[in-house]
Amino acid sequence: MRRQWMLAAGVFAMFAAGSAWAQTWPTKPVRVIIPWPAGGSNDVVGRIITQKLAETLGQSFIVENRSGAAGTIGADVVAKAPADGYTLMVHSTTHVGNAHLYRKLPYDTLKDFTGVAMLVAQPGALTVHPSLPVKSVAEFISLAKKRPGEILYSSSGNGSAPHLSMALFIAMTGVKLVHVPYKGGTPQVTALVAGEAQASIATVSTVLHHIRAGRLRALGVNSAAPVSALPDVPPIAATVPGYEMTPWIGFFAPAGTPQAIVNRLNADIATILKTPEIATKLVNLALEPSVESVDAFNARIRADYEKYGKLIRLAGARVE
Repeated sequence: MRRQWMLAAGVFAMFAAGSAWAQTWPTKPVRVIIPWPAGGSNDVVGRIITQKLAETLGQSFIVENRSGAAGTIGADVVAKAPADGYTLMVHSTTHVGNAHLYRKLPYDTLKDFTGVAMLVAQPGALTVHPSLPVKSVAEFISLAKKRPGEILYSSSGNGSAPHLSMALFIAMTGVKLVHVPYKGGTPQVTALVAGEAQASIATVSTVLHHIRAGRLRALGVNSAAPVSALPDVPPIAATVPGYEMTPWIGFFAPAGTPQAIVNRLNADIATILKTPEIATKLVNLALEPSVESVDAFNARIRADYEKYGKLIRLAGARVE
């Protein structure tokens, strides 16, 4: 009993020390690695949130873009950083996809990181060139079945979210489409507007102005519910029950970062996301602010890790 009491007292002391540390943290600038180039969705969202965190916590949050290899270069820096709350990362669902897309990574995606907070969902839309004579998901499926192997769809690259979103759609509907990968979201959409491809599931933010200008037609969104930027466009799931493929952007920390700091960050980020000014700014970028607890976000990471693994195997995507 005495030994158990001493063990319990030690655990309590460690918890109390961690909580006290979280109350004084941060006492120096915090480095935030964004493993993507400046100007992209990850970068824009990360800078919006870190600016507010700096104001809330009274300490500098220094953003460092360490792009390359679909985010794996920057992620490796974070995986090897001290787990003290002074190195964080803003990354997308690509983080879990990379674990299956690359034959070998210098880190373990699940073991070397902890999810801190969900930031935004990045809904996509099944979008077609106006020359394609369809105005709904059902009509698109019907046409694709009448013309197997004739309709080209663009993506932002092998294993990308647009590629895997369409791979899931193909698997659930039985249609046969031809994949044409491009190097990034902008070339993917440019090809669609030009008619080089007839269809695509693209991030809403990349196609929104084309849809509003009539250069493209949106048939359905890949989220479970309608999105704010396209309120009249139904979910694909309304026609294909169970379909859902919504990429996201979130905050991560090295595994072992004190839980009290992780919890504090999660609470502060939730408050920021609920601020009307920030929520409006993100919605105007066709992004959906998403508040989740630490446990819920980490459960999402694990679930999407499995989901992306199955889709990547289905699509046969691989980066050596």
